[in-house]
Amino acid sequence: MSSCCLSGAIHEGSPTGRVDTLGGLQTYIAEPKTGSKEKSIIFISDIFGWEFPNTRLLADEYAKEGFYVYLPDFHEGDSLHIDFLQNVEPPLKKQESLTVVEKAKNAAVVPATLGPWLLAHREAVSKPLIDGFVNTVRNTPGTNKIGAIGFCWGGRYAILQTHGQSKDGSGSDVGGVDAAVGAFFEPFSSSQVTATLTLTSVPACHPSLVAIPGDFDPITKPLSLAVGTKDSLLDMGSIGKIQDLLAKKTDIPHEVQIYDDQVHGFALRSDWSSEKDKKAMDDAQKQGLAWFSKHLA
Repeated sequence: MSSCCLSGAIHEGSPTGRVDTLGGLQTYIAEPKTGSKEKSIIFISDIFGWEFPNTRLLADEYAKEGFYVYLPDFHEGDSLHIDFLQNVEPPLKKQESLTVVEKAKNAAVVPATLGPWLLAHREAVSKPLIDGFVNTVRNTPGTNKIGAIGFCWGGRYAILQTHGQSKDGSGSDVGGVDAAVGAFFEPFSSSQVTATLTLTSVPACHPSLVAIPGDFDPITKPLSLAVGTKDSLLDMGSIGKIQDLLAKKTDIPHEVQIYDDQVHGFALRSDWSSEKDKKAMDDAQKQGLAWFSKHLA
């Protein structure tokens, strides 16, 4: 996982939702004016977790468009501190002014910080939590279709939800979505990239640790992807491989939108002082909303 997973800007504004406990997890809830749960979206956060202001503000924006939004604490109180946003790989324009020593220092933070955290929140721990929460929402009265949007770390888990339901330890069906949206990939190794996406209709943003082709071959639900050309973890060759894999799924709606000069995390942590960066973030939001509006209808 790249240092850009820890970079970006904190946005101004006050979240307007509420906090409740659902499925055993503390959850930020943003409701539409109608209060309808018919079109529900689950946000799967990045490493900064459910309390990160940017994620809650974005959840509020989706609620304004008529979606009932859940942002659970899938890290169970162990999200990384937002101080890393400015300590590790800042926005592109600031990166250019860093000295060699400063860059080396930043690079050292990544394995020391992310290694132990990723181990603690590995798939065997996190996927059952997410599957269980999906089932809780699916069984909530008034719910019709479910969408999921994942960011960075959360992206891969959104993608896994588009594979359909899996079996838990007792043999019962768990998880599964109807559609997905993914945005911002970053390669973890030559065979892995990061991804974010939604459930029923899933927007995914700067996902992480996704395997190509392993995590894409089993996709059975609509998927929309938004990727940046300056994502330090995902080269255009990897994006091309993803496009080729999706192109073979002629019966599954999909799209890949590429955003020029955008780094990893631009859909959630973009620098609003840059007109171009803010527009990219706004456009990515519109992309996700349009996908949900179509596939959660």
